[in-house]
Amino acid sequence: MKSIAVYCGSSKGSNPVYASQARALGKALVAHNLKMVYGAGNVGLMGVIADAMLDAGGYVIGVIPDFLKEKEVCHGGLQELVVVDSMHERKVQMTALSDGVIIMPGGYGTLDELFEILTLVQLGQEDQPIGILNVNGYFDHLIAQVQRMHADRFLKQIHLDMIKASTDIEDLITQLVAYKPKGSQGKWLD
Repeated sequence: MKSIAVYCGSSKGSNPVYASQARALGKALVAHNLKMVYGAGNVGLMGVIADAMLDAGGYVIGVIPDFLKEKEVCHGGLQELVVVDSMHERKVQMTALSDGVIIMPGGYGTLDELFEILTLVQLGQEDQPIGILNVNGYFDHLIAQVQRMHADRFLKQIHLDMIKASTDIEDLITQLVAYKPKGSQGKWLD
């Protein structure tokens, strides 16, 4: 594993623990010699994690749609910047440039990115580990919902197991780095 896509909020959220954990994640990625691919923002948790990585000597690749770059939310200090035409193309490029995914707290966009990569892996279009950094219990209800989807037979166990969730950064990175590609995730229908 050489690079991790990180999806997180363009806001810092209401609790300082979110920014604190974003900084810690950035430093941990550098310590593990992992590049970060992210949405290229200089705001919110996106900006916090990018700054932490850059301050620690890490390598950061940003992918941003032109319309967001024009709104001046683009980080100016990245080693690589990929400008695309749309939000959809942003996700495609971020997936192509990364070997795994970490989700941190965020809003609709973060959940969209999470469920898109989960769906791509479930359908066998991608094969990479997906981790949720469950800061401050932020994803407890989402994890419970996914477990409900499994209990009610909308997801098989193999698809439930695609998500690696942890409250501990080192544990989560260890799980993702240890991931072995599995090929097809099995039939998703009965």
